[in-house]
Amino acid sequence: MKYKNFPMVPRVVFGRGSFDQLHEILLPRRKNSEAPFIYLIDDVFEDNQWLMSRVPVMFRDQIIFIPTEEEPKTEQVDQLVAYIRTIHEAPSGVIGIGGGTVMDMAKAVAIMLNNKGKAEDYQGWDLVKRPAVYHVGIPTLSGTGAEVSRTTVLTGPEKKLGINSDFTPFDQVVLDPELTKDVPKNQWFFTGMDCYIHCIESLNGHYLNAFSESYGEKSLDLCKQVFLGEALKEEEAQDKLMMASWHGGMSIAYSQVGVAHAMSYGLSYLLGTKHGLGNCVVFDQLEEYYPEGVKMFRKMKEKHEIELPAGLCSNLTDEEFNTMIEVSLGMEPLWDNALGSDWKQKIGPEKLRELYEKM
Repeated sequence: MKYKNFPMVPRVVFGRGSFDQLHEILLPRRKNSEAPFIYLIDDVFEDNQWLMSRVPVMFRDQIIFIPTEEEPKTEQVDQLVAYIRTIHEAPSGVIGIGGGTVMDMAKAVAIMLNNKGKAEDYQGWDLVKRPAVYHVGIPTLSGTGAEVSRTTVLTGPEKKLGINSDFTPFDQVVLDPELTKDVPKNQWFFTGMDCYIHCIESLNGHYLNAFSESYGEKSLDLCKQVFLGEALKEEEAQDKLMMASWHGGMSIAYSQVGVAHAMSYGLSYLLGTKHGLGNCVVFDQLEEYYPEGVKMFRKMKEKHEIELPAGLCSNLTDEEFNTMIEVSLGMEPLWDNALGSDWKQKIGPEKLRELYEKM
């Protein structure tokens, strides 16, 4: 048997206020005064002086604000890469500051700065041939696991699929829970549930092993503390959820996600539904596959008074349903993990349509 030789993030700093160490972290990585660092920052922070005044811009460094209303697209990556090359052919590095969308954009841009062609050419597994430029992830949301994963999920012209490669993970991650302090409640919940669903799908999957189980169990325990336990102090809850996200990402790194993620890709591709919300909408209908997980999810939803949108798929045409189903069924490793190697005998277009119609 051949085992995965999984590339982990080689350097990580954790702690409240650790964002202020960014200057000393980046300094040894600066090639020269002409080679800039490119900061990709969630546009929600554009007028946020508390954060922006602390970004250590020097020399020809560039800040590019990234709109995050929609999931990241391959075309968007190509446009950014083309623009960055007009500034410098070989920048010192790319720093992503934001939620999962910005994390994925930063990883994808760093890869494409060193690889020819278009981002859509690399959607799949192990298609990247050259290392990415130096890249740093600084999450301002907790839950996606994008800060630790070897994928960058992108919507392309034909599919929604990640650039999964050994060159995708960040070279450095800064985990500063203080950066999550102003996240709106619904976004906090939906992104946190992305982490929770990672755990349920990993721990109930056919790819489960001692490595993924150890991280998944710890992440699930932290999620329970944050979303179901006694009320925590705000700072403690931020710290725990940030570590739940890290452990959840590590869990799926050596296993895989499952039904909820496979189906949410269909929703996102067709309707543009945000990833965390899409996972919640789908997971709420998956009692057949994850009975205990869905039961706990509904308790969390009730405790935090969260309402999920209804009728997302109520007015779709047959063609639109078929598009979602095709995208979902294209996520073969996810179905293999969730249902086993004979998954094609267990689920098909008819069953998926039945589930989508409930959403």
